[in-house]
Amino acid sequence: MSSNLDLSALRVFLQVAELAHFSRAADELGLPKGRVSQVVRDLEARLGTRLFQRTTRRVSLTPDGELLAERARALLADAGEIEALFQQDQQLTGRLRVDMPVRLALDAVLPALPQFLAAHPGLTVELSCTDRRVDLVEEGFDCVLRVGAVHDPLLVARPLGQMSMVNVASPDYLARHGTPATPDELLTGGHHLVHYSQVWADRRPRFEWLDAAGQERSLTLPSRVTVNNTDAYQAAVLAGAGIAQFPLQGVRHLLADGRLVRVLEGFDAAPLPVRLVMSQRRHTPRRVRVFMDWLAERVAGRLDG
Repeated sequence: MSSNLDLSALRVFLQVAELAHFSRAADELGLPKGRVSQVVRDLEARLGTRLFQRTTRRVSLTPDGELLAERARALLADAGEIEALFQQDQQLTGRLRVDMPVRLALDAVLPALPQFLAAHPGLTVELSCTDRRVDLVEEGFDCVLRVGAVHDPLLVARPLGQMSMVNVASPDYLARHGTPATPDELLTGGHHLVHYSQVWADRRPRFEWLDAAGQERSLTLPSRVTVNNTDAYQAAVLAGAGIAQFPLQGVRHLLADGRLVRVLEGFDAAPLPVRLVMSQRRHTPRRVRVFMDWLAERVAGRLDG
């Protein structure tokens, strides 16, 4: 890549890559669509390779495009870091793209987000709330809040704390099926679970708990309702469809008003770790570092130690 390659062309290229759409990229950049298309064509001609596969409905990166996107992100991050070295007193500007669980967004982040934006008027935030595991790099997220294990060696995880788990059921369910006192009574009493799974092939509803020695135990139980969304999971247990295992933070308000009842205390599942995750790169833009520090403070205050 020659030294006089235009960084602005790389920014246009990355915007098209992240949105997989020329018109949307043009709107985001405030440029005419024709100008965005021309920038990409010029970049392809300069590099001597095709960067996008184009159809009438969508564009996607070619293998060479994926390679350039990876290098371009690093290059632009370096350029932003160099600028930031001499602009520490200037306002933060740009877009922050973040993904997190719905309940953490509602309870910890969104109530205070207007104050953060008021302190940094040059920033905008795109907040994704989904149960699926987003591809942080491929989908262009600056950081994600992740509950549970992080196995990808290309990601950097910052521990924030953990979520205690509780077993819950609706008063109506317990009136019909009785209140179990031990995991064994789940089997002998004919109980069933509301099964939550992001993978439909997972047909093994399990009740999990830590025994007195701190060892993880589980029982496979029947389930008549399977869902792949936390809102549906909560709605199903509220409707009396079975016993469920939730982070305490997400159902505390339902326990307080009696809409759910805690059962099998002392047989709770292992706490879930909560981490702030970002891609592995040499430099992180200052706007991302500032937001991550703010986000960590907001979320950690709602978690166990």
